[in-house]
Amino acid sequence: MTAPDTIEPGLRERKRQATRRAIQLAAIDLVAENGLEGTTVDEISRRADVSPRTFFNYFPSKEAAIIGDHPELPEGTPVEEFVAAGPAEPLMTGIAKLITNTIILDGHDQELMVRRKGVLGEYPHLFAMRMANMRRVEEELASVIARRLAADDATLAARPDELDSRAHLAAYVAFAAMRHAWRQWATGGAPSIADNIAESFGQLDTVLV
Repeated sequence: MTAPDTIEPGLRERKRQATRRAIQLAAIDLVAENGLEGTTVDEISRRADVSPRTFFNYFPSKEAAIIGDHPELPEGTPVEEFVAAGPAEPLMTGIAKLITNTIILDGHDQELMVRRKGVLGEYPHLFAMRMANMRRVEEELASVIARRLAADDATLAARPDELDSRAHLAAYVAFAAMRHAWRQWATGGAPSIADNIAESFGQLDTVLV
């Protein structure tokens, strides 16, 4: 499986991503240095070279800045193209495209992920909050997959329990592949997260036979 095309953000969005990244890195580094209780929004703002008002334009709390952005499925055209792709496109190939665009748009980078992981390991309640965010995305993905499965096989619409079960199984497998890709990326895999995702999804063809 080759890496799917990704959506390149415009200049304004890149600036917003850079600001979000600076705030998150500042929050993570300060908590690593001073602890969660010893870190304030004002200190995070100074470290990130933004005003507290700007901080709150991006995150509602210091905890949210530490947890960071969670992946969100792209809206509109990418989802509709996935749903309408038809049986000719392997399901996991289509899911890989959606996930890759999600990761790229979310602005994930290796340094941020590794540093966040270290802090979340010290604060289980923050780790649990991030995992809750990921589970919500997993449910969103399952809902989109259900639409695709029903479009590919109209008879499934008459078997909602089976449709739901298949969609959730596909979503769980996809998230397992995504976590594998993140792990490979963080430990010296391919430089591009998109390439790691493509490789992990490609390996499903080997391990699921």
